[in-house]
Amino acid sequence: MPHPSSAVGGVFRLPTNLARKADPALVADDERHFAAVADAVAHAVADLAARLDEARRTAVRAGQAALDRDQEVHRLTARLRVLERFGLDACLGRMVPADGGPPVYVGRVGLTDADGRRLLVDWRSPTAEPFFAATRARPAGLASRRRYRWADGYVVDYWDEVLADDAADPAALAPDADSAFLASLAGPRTGRMRDVLATLQADQDAIVRAPADGALVVDGGPGTGKTVVALHRVAYLQYADPRVGARRGGVLVVGPHRPYLDYVADVLPGLGEEGVRVCTLRDLVPEGADARPEPDPEVARLKASARMVDAIEPAVAFYERPPREPVVVGTPWADVTLGPAEWAEAYAAVDPGTPHNEAREAVWQALLDVVVDALADEAGDVPPDAVRRAVAGGRDLRAALGRAWPALEPTDLVGDLWTVPAYLRLCAPWLTPEEVARLQRPTPDAWTDADLPLLDAARRRLGDPEAWLRRRRAERAAEAERAQRADVADDLIASDDSEMLVMSMLRAEDLRAALDEAPAEAAPRRDPLAGPFAHVVVDEAQELTDAQWRMLLGRCPSGSLTVVGDRAQARRPFAESWAERLARVGVRDVAVRGLTVNYRTPVEVMAEAEPVIRAVLPDANVPTSVRSSGIPVARVPASEVRRVVEAWAAKHPEGTACVVGDPTFPGTERVRSLAPEEVKGLEFDLVVLVEPADPADDDPADARARAVDRYVTMTRATERLVVATRPDESGRRARSVPA
Repeated sequence: MPHPSSAVGGVFRLPTNLARKADPALVADDERHFAAVADAVAHAVADLAARLDEARRTAVRAGQAALDRDQEVHRLTARLRVLERFGLDACLGRMVPADGGPPVYVGRVGLTDADGRRLLVDWRSPTAEPFFAATRARPAGLASRRRYRWADGYVVDYWDEVLADDAADPAALAPDADSAFLASLAGPRTGRMRDVLATLQADQDAIVRAPADGALVVDGGPGTGKTVVALHRVAYLQYADPRVGARRGGVLVVGPHRPYLDYVADVLPGLGEEGVRVCTLRDLVPEGADARPEPDPEVARLKASARMVDAIEPAVAFYERPPREPVVVGTPWADVTLGPAEWAEAYAAVDPGTPHNEAREAVWQALLDVVVDALADEAGDVPPDAVRRAVAGGRDLRAALGRAWPALEPTDLVGDLWTVPAYLRLCAPWLTPEEVARLQRPTPDAWTDADLPLLDAARRRLGDPEAWLRRRRAERAAEAERAQRADVADDLIASDDSEMLVMSMLRAEDLRAALDEAPAEAAPRRDPLAGPFAHVVVDEAQELTDAQWRMLLGRCPSGSLTVVGDRAQARRPFAESWAERLARVGVRDVAVRGLTVNYRTPVEVMAEAEPVIRAVLPDANVPTSVRSSGIPVARVPASEVRRVVEAWAAKHPEGTACVVGDPTFPGTERVRSLAPEEVKGLEFDLVVLVEPADPADDDPADARARAVDRYVTMTRATERLVVATRPDESGRRARSVPA
């Protein structure tokens, strides 16, 4: 429903406490412009819908034409969805040039009227850049800037920023540089990330528009907007950088957990981007869905190294050894012996970098060539193709290939490492006997999260194990179809009683061509997360192991990355700088941009959270909060958690809450119940942290992880934080939380 308004009619529906902003002199120009925008949006939606319908009905064959059609459908769909979803709300704000030029309105998409007059400039365009980049110190050629806050299709607030006093008309402005902006930050949260495009700050926008060359690290503490900046950067790069478009591979966004993916699901579609792949590391391999956490820290440490991933190469090479003894291949004409020279010739036919299973085809064809050439004299007048089919249909050569270059499953390969000690020693000779024994387990496929990078490396190195089988089936199908076509042609010719023997003429021309045409082979199903991608965004990157980095870098050969993280939030700390950390996994071209302003967490919460992280990481990048909720952090006994949550829900019909650290607490639609490692990247109006009991003999690494968990959990709160203590650990006196 529209808000109570102090203005009658029009687009502006301002609450009574903002009556001064409803002065017609302040909003008249906007009202006229919005009327033109509304008319243009209606025409654009109708036009896009018609063009989209036409594109979908266009019949095209496979190949480039089909790709072009699909790209056009994607482009039209994305734009149509933005206009239908936002309408007038697509307008973010306006900027007034200092040189006296007309105002320029900035939108989520560009928009013109029927006469070609520009009504909205796309937020990603160079023309719109000053709207986000201008500051009081650097006005970027602007006299003033106005940002709008929309609800239900109406402007419910706006705020003007005077950027150049000598160029601004005070009578046309309602200066309010901070209060409305901060009010928008303090609004109640939902289960999805808030739209912040209209309030993107200059330091954030500079990161959004940074070049895509190499790796850009977005380093910042909680609440600085790292994630939202990275997602806006995706939309900007796909618009502005031709190297990052879908035809060049597109973009992959990797988040820390499934709740994160649900939380950010609306951001990219709201920016007009529909084709970006968003997943977790677990999603990159099929076994990730059921993999459990690795219970043994030492096993996790060993498998986390890039060196262990390197063991996949010798593990595969073990199955690419030619026979030591000559192999005799029986044929209908003569036996052919394949010795070391013949096997070397066959193996040399494999192009470097070809996955193992796909390379079998090259080896197979090379072996067939060797055998057929050896039978040239013995086969006499038999056509070479017939000799080749006969040899291919025999068992001897197929069995020899199966022993020398077998088809392999990645799960079998990795499982053998953990159940055959001699095999592991062969592939990872740097491991000590004790480490080899530690890595063994009774069940080869009892997958843990530590196995996933190795499974991924094995899958990429091996390729599709079904490729060989599909080719053989296709060959048999093609042969059967050729035979059927030949029979049909023979029947037609035999029944031809025409005076000019028309069918015989066709036999010599069209039918012969038909016989030689093999049926098209069905394309294998492509894994949409396999890559390669033109750009990869990885959030909460401080948690990645070297082995996990290999999973991502293998999907991004360009090395174009957006790395989002905070060393202070790493459960597994690293002492290096970001550049040193990434160099360790092979990323050399690294730029670091820092964010230091906390827009999310109130000062009351940060005052409690900062000592927690400083105790274990004195140089932590703790951001400065810019707003206050006026609500102090409260402490209650753990038995009071349910009462606190119920009282909050009764008093606040909007917003979200989260209870962290109590797996027995039942979650609801508005109140989540999550483990500490599941809250990274999320935010809630109310956070209730149920503190665990502190063990007396706490390991330093465990103490560090526990401190990070507390810090991360506390800084998810946007309004209030409640810390619930166990009865036996309450070092402080718990105070009751008012309903």
